Amino acid sequence: METYATKAKRPSNRSPEDSAVSLFVDGPNMLRKEFMIDLRELKKRVEQHGRIVVAKVFINQFAPEKLIEAIINEGYKVEMILAVESDDANDVDVSVAVAATEAALMHDVDYIALATRDADFLPVIQKAKEYGKKVILVGAEPGFSASLRNAADICEVM
Repeated sequence: METYATKAKRPSNRSPEDSAVSLFVDGPNMLRKEFMIDLRELKKRVEQHGRIVVAKVFINQFAPEKLIEAIINEGYKVEMILAVESDDANDVDVSVAVAATEAALMHDVDYIALATRDADFLPVIQKAKEYGKKVILVGAEPGFSASLRNAADICEVM
């Protein structure tokens, strides 16, 4: 486990038991065979910083049925996004960004947790921090954006 910015203070000086976290997973980017991401382990890492009040995995309609079942079995809500079939299907990015930004602006959460490697989410991190939220970023190598790592308050590599 590699952690970058673990000295982040809890918002409002809340303890981990009192802090609320919204977790958003960029499915096509993170749930690939080469990464072998364990959704249970992902939740455990994020739960170190607070109680998860929202846990969503965004996928497209091309996701295998077994993956969808595994996501549901781990207690995540599946957000199915219609996509264009291609090797670089990043059609879920906008939906993840909207959900994370909405959580930062409209919900009583202390942390926004993003599981992604994609630099497209830098504005989401910046906006969340602008509104006083701490950002937890969970990614994987290769291709984990340096700009995301540097912008997040807490960063972990799975």
